[in-house]
Amino acid sequence: MDLRRIPGLWRRSDVTVRDLPLALLLTVLSLLPEFHGHGTQIGGLPTRPYDELAVAVIALECLPLTVRRRWPAVCIVLVALGFSLDQLLAYHSPAGIALPVALVSTGAHLERHRRVTAVLLSVAYLSLMVTLDRLGGNETPGDLALLYLTLVLSWRIGAWLRSTRAAEAERRRRVAEATRAAERTRIARELHDVVTHHVTAMVVQAEAARYLTADPDRLEAALNAVADTGRQAVADLRRLLDLLNPDHDADVAPASTGDLRMLVEQTRRAGQPVEFTERGEPARSAGSAGGVAYRVVQEALTNALKYAHGSRTVVLVDHEEKEITVEVTTDGSGSRTGSVGGSGRGLAGLRERVEALGGEFSAGHREDGGFQVWARIPTRTSS
Repeated sequence: MDLRRIPGLWRRSDVTVRDLPLALLLTVLSLLPEFHGHGTQIGGLPTRPYDELAVAVIALECLPLTVRRRWPAVCIVLVALGFSLDQLLAYHSPAGIALPVALVSTGAHLERHRRVTAVLLSVAYLSLMVTLDRLGGNETPGDLALLYLTLVLSWRIGAWLRSTRAAEAERRRRVAEATRAAERTRIARELHDVVTHHVTAMVVQAEAARYLTADPDRLEAALNAVADTGRQAVADLRRLLDLLNPDHDADVAPASTGDLRMLVEQTRRAGQPVEFTERGEPARSAGSAGGVAYRVVQEALTNALKYAHGSRTVVLVDHEEKEITVEVTTDGSGSRTGSVGGSGRGLAGLRERVEALGGEFSAGHREDGGFQVWARIPTRTSS
């Protein structure tokens, strides 16, 4: 057997199996002759030699620790009973240490009737002290109060562990919820970018086809463009839906030069005159900066199709050593044919993406009536 697997098997084993060694160890130590009569002693009764009953009492004190986390109420009742018998019969065994251990576990793991259990244990303690006093015990009220406070402290330690565990579980739950919300937001943005761009292009192309009925060749080309755009939309949507697969651990692939050129060409086929210029070479370690740059261009071209269809649009992508600069400008003299409206989420989402990478983003009207989108996106190679 591979010894390296033992820690994993131990962590996966039942909690009672993991609690059993402590119970057995305390039982064995309490039965050793060297420890006879050297345990907890309340009341000053003369220590009684071990006999067969002593073995049963020690087992009753120690062995219930095996279920101290599985059934804490059962554990504390049996241990408290064994402790009481140990003191009343004056064995004074080291097994008495099982009582504070059981109190810590009960405070940490008992789920229901916690206050009732605490009250009943206090009543049981008081009854034990009264009985010991009648049997000739000589403990002072101060000693009894100190012992009681020690037992209460054991319970409170368990309660503190319980509250700490609950706070950690709540923190993990909130982190998990925040992670799921962030993932939903990311996928929603990707869907918005893909669907909006492709659907806008298809609407514009379809609207333009209505005026080409007298020219069959151009009409066929326009309809082919609509079909190609639809197929590309389906492919992109499938790629995004693959990200929802739990077995799919790859992120959205960063955009490449070919992706940008295909995007520009698709926009041109939708009737938008686009001038595309790309400077420099994309950095191999640009990380998500390339994908964000692609989305900036995509959203800007989508808005150009919506609100300035037919107007001249200039796209400039500049790859530098530590950042990518994107600038898209559109003249304001185009028509609104085929506009499908907008929610304003696209530009807001772009700003969040760019700023999340430590970059800068701006979008607004120019003095000549056109519109400009500009972004500076640091790459991972930045120091």
